Amino acid sequence: MSLTVNLYYTGKNGSAQAFVKEMEESGIANRIRQEKGNERYEYFQPLNDPETVMLIDRWHDQQSLDAHHHSPMMQELAKLREKYDLHMKAERYQSVDGEANDEQYLRK
Repeated sequence: MSLTVNLYYTGKNGSAQAFVKEMEESGIANRIRQEKGNERYEYFQPLNDPETVMLIDRWHDQQSLDAHHHSPMMQELAKLREKYDLHMKAERYQSVDGEANDEQYLRK
């Protein structure tokens, strides 16, 4: 079972992009990617909203996510969110054990 959280960071005047740039250049994003239980930590930008960046944040289980939330990096993240005056929206998904029968619809 995996947990996926899509986080939408929205700011003004390019602040969400600047936040992502600092997360990557400072090494915070890479440190999160190295945390036990992290399966994906990747930023994307919606084509119809240049002031928003979406983070796909996937963890092996709830315990891994909880440990991340209690790590010192969360304080660093909070400071950067404040620095760039970002507002957030979250969507949470849990994987289903077993195979979904969607392969027939995918072109590879």
